[in-house]
Amino acid sequence: MIKTRFAPSPTGYLHIGGIRTAIFNYAFAKKNNGNFFLRIEDTDLERSTQEAVDKILEGMSWLNLKHDGDVIYQAQNFDRHKAIIAQLLEQGHAYECYASKEELEKMRQDCEMKGIKPKYDGTWRPEEGKKLPPLPKGVTPVIRFKNPVDGNVTWEDQVKGQITVSNEELDDLILQRSDGSPTYNLSVVVDDADIGITHVIRGDDHINNTPRQINIYKACGFDVPLFAHLSMIHGEDGQKLSKRHGASSVTEYRELGFLPEAVNNYLARLGWSHGDAEIFSLDELCQLFSLKSITSSPSQFDIKKLQWLNNHYLKQKTFDEIEALLDPQFMLRFSNRKQLLSIFDLYKDRCHTLREFEANAETVLTKPENISHDLLEKYISENSIKHLQNLSNLFNTSEFTSESIETILKAYVKSEQIKFPEVAMPLRVVLLGTDQSPSIGQIIAIIGKDNFNSRLSEQI
Repeated sequence: MIKTRFAPSPTGYLHIGGIRTAIFNYAFAKKNNGNFFLRIEDTDLERSTQEAVDKILEGMSWLNLKHDGDVIYQAQNFDRHKAIIAQLLEQGHAYECYASKEELEKMRQDCEMKGIKPKYDGTWRPEEGKKLPPLPKGVTPVIRFKNPVDGNVTWEDQVKGQITVSNEELDDLILQRSDGSPTYNLSVVVDDADIGITHVIRGDDHINNTPRQINIYKACGFDVPLFAHLSMIHGEDGQKLSKRHGASSVTEYRELGFLPEAVNNYLARLGWSHGDAEIFSLDELCQLFSLKSITSSPSQFDIKKLQWLNNHYLKQKTFDEIEALLDPQFMLRFSNRKQLLSIFDLYKDRCHTLREFEANAETVLTKPENISHDLLEKYISENSIKHLQNLSNLFNTSEFTSESIETILKAYVKSEQIKFPEVAMPLRVVLLGTDQSPSIGQIIAIIGKDNFNSRLSEQI
């Protein structure tokens, strides 16, 4: 059975690159009737926080990325990790290292002077016929992995193709710190092997870890999974995506008014494609997904494309569905459901996010304050005020429906032999405080007769 996992670290929030990795792991598992696991890699006890864990779970739930079984917490497996380390020591695949911080720093400086990659010099590495230094008193050793010195590590990456790394380039990495805590590379290997992970799908910033982990798999006698390394997501400036490019966590996109369907759809298309198709539900993605369709080159994050997709999904929703997603504070301020429904029907083609809809609704339902001097100077004159007063009289003798108001507007423009914007723009400015809106006739009908008269008389 295909088994994948998403393994975020709770030392920060769940970001866009991480959630794309989760989506690809989820889609690949579901496409192959396999299992998708969620593992919280909380072995960094000092930096891991419960707040970050909660945000990870919240983000996964919001995006409907349901994992199989319980959430796995890596720190709860320390005893298992340490048992494997003891096994590696017993079998000669690991050793105790008593090098001090000062000695390690000198090794690093020596390597830099020689122009070579910094690497542990193997002082405490046991070899046949080698005499080790005397044990220093009062020093608790770290446990290092005895990495092979000859040959290469080669794997067929499911995205990047064949990758080969010489064992000479690899260090004797630390498996257990002096405080007794296992390190990342050891814990990941043991946990993936115990779950039975068949495909490790992760960012290509982990490529340097892969040959080290493959050697640990082999030393432990575990089956080596297949690896697929995803290229990074870049911002529009071509740099690695970071906080400066926008929201820093996936739940911030929810707060900004994006829908989970749009976020899933957009992130799936960052580095994966199915012909020229752009719109995918999560279920459709799972049916079509293939690792072979993932590009090996970096993807570029485009907020306008995400907004376009979000607008698509907003237009597919009923107002009942939208209403449940609106900000509670907004709903307390504007509780007239009939008005909100009319505004949604009028504005939904223009809104990219839920927050944009709320802002537009607030513009319609709130009397404008401090209309800009530029708008007043551009659209308001003695002549336009005369037109507004004439129209007000006509509107007030009508049924005050959008149909009757639009009929009056068309007839008035024709009788006065003026262009429609000569009355539509002044109406927008005095009623909304802006010169941008959909049909002004529908806007006036939504505002209602009393509010229309109040705003118009106050502004004039």
